[in-house]
Amino acid sequence: MLVLFLAAFALNIALLFSKKAPIRAERKMAERLSNGDDNKVTLYIRNSYNFEAGLKIIDEIPFQFQIRNFEIKISLKPSGEKFESYILRPVERGEYNFGLLNIYVNHPIGLINRRIKCDFNQIVPVYPSYIQLRKFELLAISNRLTEAGIKKIRRVSHTLEFDQIREYVKGDDFRTINWKATARKSDLMVNQYQDEKSQQVYCLIDMGRTMEMPFNGLSLLDYAVNSSLVISNIAMYKQDKAGLLTFSKNIHTILPADRNKIQMHRILEALYRQKTNFDESDFENVYTTIKRKIKQRSLLLLFTNFEWEVSLSRQMRFLRQLNNNHLLIVIFFKNTEVNSLIREKSGSVNDVYVKTIAEKLMFEKKLIVKELKKYGIQSILTEPENLTVNTINKYLELKAMGKI
Repeated sequence: MLVLFLAAFALNIALLFSKKAPIRAERKMAERLSNGDDNKVTLYIRNSYNFEAGLKIIDEIPFQFQIRNFEIKISLKPSGEKFESYILRPVERGEYNFGLLNIYVNHPIGLINRRIKCDFNQIVPVYPSYIQLRKFELLAISNRLTEAGIKKIRRVSHTLEFDQIREYVKGDDFRTINWKATARKSDLMVNQYQDEKSQQVYCLIDMGRTMEMPFNGLSLLDYAVNSSLVISNIAMYKQDKAGLLTFSKNIHTILPADRNKIQMHRILEALYRQKTNFDESDFENVYTTIKRKIKQRSLLLLFTNFEWEVSLSRQMRFLRQLNNNHLLIVIFFKNTEVNSLIREKSGSVNDVYVKTIAEKLMFEKKLIVKELKKYGIQSILTEPENLTVNTINKYLELKAMGKI
């Protein structure tokens, strides 16, 4: 039996090591990953052995994912090939380093494994959610934004931008009839209007410490970054100009509003590089910068977070001044973890205390909305996952009302 075992062992070695490069493998993925989305990674494996090989594949995934038990087991027939895929969901922007592709091969005898290392060191950048950007862009082009939760906004009045005079069609508003043109043509003619174009839309992103609070793996800052990318693209699709300003203690980035072909690329690159330094945000600096740099009345979408009414009161003076010169919308977040605490049943006195504090926190958010409304400042209080949809709805609503 010992002789048979040694003979099988030697045969197993000879079969596994008979070829120099018996397994060919390749990692296929996008040149950049989309933050907060499911990204597909595909592995291509080809077997050059003349026997059916059992493979155990271990990919050296970037440490940011903290996946320590990654393993794919497959079998390949002689000269066979196969594609295997897995999904990665990054939650931080930056560079991700993919290491080696390790493949352990065994023969049906099964006494030993041969390790084959495929050198596929790749550095892949993780950008703001361009998958979400493309999704909303396709829906906007095909006029299917309602499928993503975007409301159809009823136009309550005409904007000031005249387009053309055309013949009356059943269903047109009688108030748009142009009587002088009707008299000349002897047919009913109406004025056709279109949305005002070239309005400036700026996304102001607070990068202070309050925006580092995490929800579902992503920080509030990353939710704001992803939403800013989408709303900038929608604004440019509506023929408006999109701009960007990021700040904390200092102004990090200011990108003048524009709608040329490379503006979205500039915004994407600027958002990719944004990092917080955990400072207290200086709203006075924001106000002075906007007053100095932005002369035309614009729509300002301020992505920030206020947990207490007293924290808002310290910044209210600057928010009111911004709203006097521009149309300001303050966008901040509901604390979904607090909501879950409120819904839980209380089983002890300690649970009652915790639930009471949670309800007080939620009530503070409502007081903040009320305080902003008191001074004529519009606001959006939203769950992080609904941020993009609610922001687009607000933008389209203001557009329909002719306020920008």
